[in-house]
Parts: sequence; structure tokens; C-alpha cells
Amino acid sequence: MEFQIIAIFILILFYGCYFVKMINQHKKGIQTDQIGKGKTGFVKFIEVTMKIATYIVPVAEVICIFLNTTAFPISARIAGALVGIAGVAVFITSVLTMQDNWRAGVSKTDKTELVTNGIYQISRNPAFLGFDLVYIGIALMFFNLILVGVSVFAMIMFHLQIVNVEEDFLLETFGEEYLNYKKKVCRYIGRKQ
Repeated sequence: MEFQIIAIFILILFYGCYFVKMINQHKKGIQTDQIGKGKTGFVKFIEVTMKIATYIVPVAEVICIFLNTTAFPISARIAGALVGIAGVAVFITSVLTMQDNWRAGVSKTDKTELVTNGIYQISRNPAFLGFDLVYIGIALMFFNLILVGVSVFAMIMFHLQIVNVEEDFLLETFGEEYLNYKKKVCRYIGRKQ
């Protein structure tokens, strides 16, 4: 029961942050959800598939939490709780650091700044890292093959979004500034210098 409570708490904080940020930006006239909008071809496919995956995973997570599925010992479940909590902290920190530059998906019409301070000094993609850590944490707490399968699929789609959409967009938009940043900070975690 305690793992179910921890997992629900993780999901409430994680998705609560996501939706509160979207609502606050909407009040300022900012459309946060740019996934698939104004895109064509492979980029649209990646973004739309990623969005579908991010809807499927929490459904699978909630079902597994409700059923309290697990094939792992308590030590793995404790590790999962810690990883999930770390994921929430990373995600919330990334969203707060981005301020009103944060978007889900890329928008060629919105003028934003390249954020390189705070958590972005050690990860170019901390929001995606936060998603990954939450998914891994919940999967460790409530392990079953379906949950792992949908979580891994979503994580692959996040990676494809980063390498095929966001990095190209950032290079096109910020040019040399982004290249210098990319030379210093790793895609997921760590500094290169």
C-alpha cells in the first residue's frame, strides 16, 4: 500500500506541475502545447507519436498502481520510489528554470530564449530526463512487461523528439549560441568540460 501512495504522490506532483504550468502560460496568452502543430512529415509523425505515448503511459501506470503489480523485491521498489521522486524534482526544476520559454514541442512562431542556466548547466534536456526517471521509477515499483514496454516506447519517442526535432530547431534558431552550449553540456546529464 505504501508504494501505491508514493506512486500516486509522484504522479500528482509530476502531472500537476505540467498542467499548472500550461494553465499559467495560457493565462498569459502562451500556447504551451506545440506538439504536432504546424509540422509535416517525419517531424509531425515523431511529435504526434510521442504525444500518444505520453497519454498511454500514465494510463498503464495508474492501472499497475491500482493492481499493485510487481515482480521485483522490495529493494527494487524502494529504488524505484527514489528514482521517481528524483524525476519529479528534475522535471519541476526544469520547468521553473525555463519560465515562459517552456513549451511541449517546438514552435517556430514563438520567440523564446535559449535557457542555459540552473539545471540546464548540467542537462540540455532535463524535462525529458525527468519524464524518463519518473517512468523508470514507476516501472521499478510496479514492474510488469506491459508497463515496461509502453514506458520504453515513450522514452524512445522522447529521444527521437530530441535528436530529430528539438536539436535541429535549436540549431536553426540559436545557431552558434546553441553549438557552444551543446559543446559544454551533455544531452541528458553531465558537463563536457
